[in-house]
Amino acid sequence: MNSKLFIFLRVFFGVFLLFFGLDHFFNYIPFPEMAPEANAYFANLLSTYAMYLVGLVEVAAGLAFIGNRFGALMALILMSVSINAVLFHLFLDPQKIYGALVLLILNIVFLVHYKEKYTSLIKPK
Repeated sequence: MNSKLFIFLRVFFGVFLLFFGLDHFFNYIPFPEMAPEANAYFANLLSTYAMYLVGLVEVAAGLAFIGNRFGALMALILMSVSINAVLFHLFLDPQKIYGALVLLILNIVFLVHYKEKYTSLIKPK
């Protein structure tokens, strides 16, 4: 991948993650209307404070991508958030899946870019 394009995507992804991660703590984005099933599920996530953990992961990943440190590690950790966001929207609130798809696609782009860093993890001994 072109290095200037990669740097742009890395910083864009970092700002994207930082913006939405901080929202879990400061709630500056109005809460959207959701389907009743999605609302009930999300209310349970909020009651267990799980969304604070998601916000923490997103903020840490955003800072890692902006600072160009530990991007490969954070891309792996963030994949669980990405997949769960897509599955949540796919099954409970499909009209608002676009942000989750952007998150997943960019996460996959970074996993592919950092694939050389993962080879030692999957190499047979």
